[in-house]
Amino acid sequence: MTNKEILASAEAGKYAVGAFNIHNLESLQAAATAAQEENSPVIVAVTPSAIKYAGLGYLAEVAKTAAQSSSLSMSLHLDHGKDIDTIVKCVDAGFTSVMIDGSHLSFEENIALTKEVVDLAHPRKAAVEAELGRLAGFEEIAVERREAALTDPQAAREFVRRTSVDALAVAIGTSHGAYKFKGEPKLDYKRLTEIKEKVSVPLVLHGASGVPAWIVRKATKYGAELAGAKGMPDESIKQAIRLGVTKINIDTDLRLAFAATVREVLTSTPTEFDPRKILGPAREAMKEVVRGKMRLFDSSGRA
Repeated sequence: MTNKEILASAEAGKYAVGAFNIHNLESLQAAATAAQEENSPVIVAVTPSAIKYAGLGYLAEVAKTAAQSSSLSMSLHLDHGKDIDTIVKCVDAGFTSVMIDGSHLSFEENIALTKEVVDLAHPRKAAVEAELGRLAGFEEIAVERREAALTDPQAAREFVRRTSVDALAVAIGTSHGAYKFKGEPKLDYKRLTEIKEKVSVPLVLHGASGVPAWIVRKATKYGAELAGAKGMPDESIKQAIRLGVTKINIDTDLRLAFAATVREVLTSTPTEFDPRKILGPAREAMKEVVRGKMRLFDSSGRA
């Protein structure tokens, strides 16, 4: 399916669908199996760096296998695409959705790049996501810089109108990675409400991993150094969904679960060298993270 189809149902049902970044077979299996067990739609997301690591053909084929072997409501999505060449290769490989990230460009340059991708992808039945604004936490950022980084509601309306994009990633105070906030999270819900009132396409929240304390404790117990790691509280995510967010990206939490469990296995059983017995538990840990997110987003039982 395309993200446009999946997110239309989410908007109608007032829930959100998780976009889970995959890097290898285990992470794909974690997302797909969780979706089956939760009866949830799922967006499998692949970044350019994951393509460089694992290979476009490999990732596309394992995702197609997962979709074809069940009745999953699933899309295969390029996350944070930066250039037309990558977009074309992904659409050719069977991706049903692509994101073009022109957030680092000027407003007019972002519109031009996004429109080019829309004109390329739509005739080939692929949905397009774009980003307006930049992800950055609020701490120790001057008001002027903060306002410049966050998505302007009026600009969002013009951007969507001029590009015909299918979904818009907005900046309301989240940030990527495991170190999102030094203090308490301060998301701009008023801004999110205003954006939702002005645009008709689904809204996307990037940088939304929760960095659960239990995963950080587990990783730290087995040697990881994650002092200061902090993510988005569940209630903040619920509020964003109530205000109209229908796609939520998750990557960091999966990486943390994977790393913590691999560390645990290797430390607890130092004689183990079978990759299946090392990566298997890590896959299960990622699956449980995905299942928890699906329940948090209220997408369970919606497939």
